[in-house]
Formats: sequence, C-alpha cells, structure tokens
Amino acid sequence: MGIKIAFFDTKSYDESSFNEVNKRFGFDIKYFKGHLNINNVALTKGMDVVCIFVNAVADAHVIEELVNNGVKLIALRCAGYNNVDLKAAKDRIKVVRVPAYSPHAVAEHTLALMLTLNRKIHKAYNRTREGNFALNGLMGFDMYGKTAGIIGTGKIAKILIQILCSMGMKVLAYDVYPDIAFAEKYDIEYTSLDNLYKNADIISLHCPLTKETEYIIDDDSIAKMKDGVMIINTGRGKLIHTHALIQGLKRKKIGAAGLDVYEEESEYFFEDRSNRVIDDDVLARLLSFNNVIVTSHQAFFTKEAMENIAETTLQNIRDFEQGKVLVNEVLK
Repeated sequence: MGIKIAFFDTKSYDESSFNEVNKRFGFDIKYFKGHLNINNVALTKGMDVVCIFVNAVADAHVIEELVNNGVKLIALRCAGYNNVDLKAAKDRIKVVRVPAYSPHAVAEHTLALMLTLNRKIHKAYNRTREGNFALNGLMGFDMYGKTAGIIGTGKIAKILIQILCSMGMKVLAYDVYPDIAFAEKYDIEYTSLDNLYKNADIISLHCPLTKETEYIIDDDSIAKMKDGVMIINTGRGKLIHTHALIQGLKRKKIGAAGLDVYEEESEYFFEDRSNRVIDDDVLARLLSFNNVIVTSHQAFFTKEAMENIAETTLQNIRDFEQGKVLVNEVLK
C-alpha cells in the first residue's frame, strides 16, 4: 500500500495545486476542510502522514493521538512551526516543513502594503467609485530618502531590502545573526533594536516567532519609535501586541499599520465570515481605523508559491517514505 496522507484545512486552491503535483508522486491524499485539532484528530486513524497549515493545533494531546493512530510524519505546508509541540513530537513523530516557497511573493506584498498605506490608495479607490476625486486626506510622502527598519534579515527580508534600496531608501537592520557580507554589498547598516526604533520611518517585521521575539512590538518599543511611524507585519501575528498597537494608533504615535497576520487569526483568516458579525472586539477595532490595512494572510499567495509548496511538501513525504535524510526536518 502507498503512503496515505490526511490533508487538513483544505481549500479549493490547495486541492487543485496538490492534485496537479501529486500526479508525479501518486500518494493517496484524503482532504478534510477543518484544521487539525483534538476534535477531529480521529480522522487520522490509519493514515501515515498528516499535512497541516498555520492554524492547525498540534499540541501534546493531538500528537499523542496522532502517534496512537499510527501517524509517522507531520508535514507542514508552511514555513512556521510554532503551532507544533516539538518537545512532544521528539523521537515519536517526525516534523517537516516548507522553509521557503516564494520569498519574492512575501517581499512584494510587504512593499504593496507600504505603498498602499503611504499613498492612501485604498481610500482613493473607495472615493473614486463614488465619484469623489478630491485630494484632501490623500497626501503621502516620498519613500526616497526615508529610513526603513527591517527586523530579521532572512530570505524574504533580503529581497525586500534590495527593492527598498533600489528606491533610494536607507535601511537599518536588526538580526541576531547579521549577514555582514550582504550588508556591505547593499550598503545597509545592522544596528540595535533601540536605534532602529528611534530612526526608522517604516518598520517591517520578518523574524520568526520565538519566545524572544513574541511581542517584540509592545508598549515599550512603540514608545521609542518616531512619531507617525508605519509598521508592517507579514511575519507572525504574535510579533505585535495588538492592544499596544491600537493604543499607538489612537495616540497618533503610529501613523499607519499594514498587517497580513493577526495574533488571534485562526477563527477568521482563510475563511469567509462576511455573513457574520466579527465578535473579536480587537480585530473589529483594528478594522475600524482608516490608516490600517488588514489582509488575509495572503502575502505568500501566488501561483508560483502554491506550486512550490506542493512540490516541497510532497518531496518531503517521498524522502520520508524512502528513508532519506529529511533536509527540511524541524528539530527542537
């Protein structure tokens, strides 16, 4: 019998892209709409692999049930793995991920948020559809000559930095492991977080979510920033303390925010909730600001990225099946 895969949190675009790539692999994939949690983990009985996304709950209880059900591999079809209890999985079930699917996609979406917020394109779009062509309230600023603060300088951030440098922006960067050769090549400056907060006109988050980076943007860090700073987050929702962000927006300390992620997004993002009242008061408050843009965790969502996600995920599973080294294994 071939490898059996339980595929959770399935959307039409997932099924389409994975079915196309799976023509070359021939795995037995069973698709489920719900995201993996303790209430539906029974669906994995008799399966070899579970394929999950960012909103799955793979805590110790779920992993215990997966092991009992005979599952041998958790295949994340995303880069982040903070929703998997790696301690509980150690020596019991392997975990693999897709470390990079299209860094260009995320970098380009980050730039789109910056430009849209700066030039008030979202406001202009709504106005002109109603016949209002006035310019009041639409003034932006030249990004040329301004300073961008980039927190985390992995593959996505490096592409973004190259774009911003080509626009004539100065770049301050912070990373626990600075890439000095890259900094010299593109004439960027690695600096402390405090100096970055103090001098950046736009701050963009690209670091992984860890105990050290959780709520890296909070009341204290916001207080150190320039008045009117723009904050962009296409990383992980819990990099920003949302209550602190809202207070910064209310006080006009933060001039604009572009969020592709939200710390409590699991009940809303990737779903159609248009026929229901948003009962998350914090998310509803964010959506009420006209200088905040919230997108649907879609920064990664390009045709090329979906193809790469399917290809890497299924190759990870094939390597596991054949007993090869798991180059994308997540280790504690």
